Amino acid sequence: MEQLELEPGRKAWIEVDNPATGEVIQRIPEATIEDTKRVIDEAAAAKQIAETIPAHRRTRLLAAVASLMEERSAEFARTITLESGKPIRESEVEVKRAIGVLTFAAEEAKRIYGEVFPADAFEYPPKSENRLIFSQREPVGVVVAIGPFNFPLNLLAHKIAPALAAGNTVITKPTSETPLTALLLKEIIAKAGWPEGIFNVVVGPGSSIGTELVENPKTDLITFTGSTEVGLEIAGRAARLGKKTILEMGGMDPFIVLDDANLDIASSAAIRGAFSYSGQVCTASKRFLVADSVADSFVHSLQEKMLKLNVGNPILVTTDMGPVINRAAVKRIDGMVKDAVSNGAELLEGGKSLTDGEFAKGSYYAPTLLDNVRSEMRVGQEEPFAPLAPVFRVANEEEAIEVANSTKYGLQASIFTRNIAKALKMARRIKAGAVLIDDPTNLRWDNAPFGGVKKSGMGREGVRFAIQEMTESKLIDINLENAS
Repeated sequence: MEQLELEPGRKAWIEVDNPATGEVIQRIPEATIEDTKRVIDEAAAAKQIAETIPAHRRTRLLAAVASLMEERSAEFARTITLESGKPIRESEVEVKRAIGVLTFAAEEAKRIYGEVFPADAFEYPPKSENRLIFSQREPVGVVVAIGPFNFPLNLLAHKIAPALAAGNTVITKPTSETPLTALLLKEIIAKAGWPEGIFNVVVGPGSSIGTELVENPKTDLITFTGSTEVGLEIAGRAARLGKKTILEMGGMDPFIVLDDANLDIASSAAIRGAFSYSGQVCTASKRFLVADSVADSFVHSLQEKMLKLNVGNPILVTTDMGPVINRAAVKRIDGMVKDAVSNGAELLEGGKSLTDGEFAKGSYYAPTLLDNVRSEMRVGQEEPFAPLAPVFRVANEEEAIEVANSTKYGLQASIFTRNIAKALKMARRIKAGAVLIDDPTNLRWDNAPFGGVKKSGMGREGVRFAIQEMTESKLIDINLENAS
């Protein structure tokens, strides 16, 4: 690769590594505070342009982005796989979903309207029967979209597309691990015809440019997906400055298997829930709460299916599971597994880094099955973001609910049972943003409300719902008695 010279004023490169091979796939200049302030100024200046683009044109512009993304879908999928380590089949699905999000946003841009209120229903103020009152929705202004490494396209699309549909300008900060997808997205948004300054990308550390994006007085809303610790820090800073936030944070999503569940269906769903993209998904199934009476059978079925997983290079279509994001993640995962085993959990499968042979330069961890896990262990309280399936044995549904609700998180939950009435009653008592019955936890519908409770999130995504968050409601009154 050609070694480029840094531009004057820049201090460092960001090296984007391939987690499967450890190779540097590209080097990009790290944004400075001065760069970030300039981008913020440009986005703030472009607000007047963005808010005057009529809805029909926003619809066409978003549809054009979706069309261009479809034309270059193979390039997007390959970029996602190379920088994130996601298996190519899953990357292809991510691109399709992002195209869908853009298409939803194009349609929803036509439906951003307020509400007319019956003024004569109000006794006060007097003579309201002679007034017309209605609301309209207006863009918040400059939206800062901070994305995660695990879905570098679709989770950014969930922030960017609604913001543009609503008439905002956007500044995107992808993670330094996976910035290339966002830069490719910037390219096609410009090609689609969006005016300059409306969509922007800055790449650099959260400790510097992320802080500037949150605290700069010219930004208006922060939408963030990432860890709970960082999300709460952003929330605190934004609240002190009177800024709106949408936060999608961590989860410890429980996967409940009751004694009457179809164990073959449940164990197949568990494979998807625990090991898709090496478990590096906020909605991954992270705690398997299994009724004692069927635990042995469930564990046996799950272990058999785990042995069929093909761990390999994610660029190959035959690969089921690739690497985790980096070597630091491998070390952290191994520490959690060792903690569980030292405190009485039984290691049935995996439990080791894969740093030998063909994986020597990558960041691989073996798919791992733990039995007899308890809530006080690290894997019972800390979000693993790892290819782990920790099994907690529970006596009945009451204990399952108690354990499910025992963490600070409340993102999604699954219940497997043949008794739908029982599942619905349990769903009402489980503290989560979504409860899925006979489905794994890591499902999401892109124009349905998505988000968590407790320390898993604030606000809701899903295109239509994100647009509501990214607009302000303004009430307008006309006194018809006085109007000329």
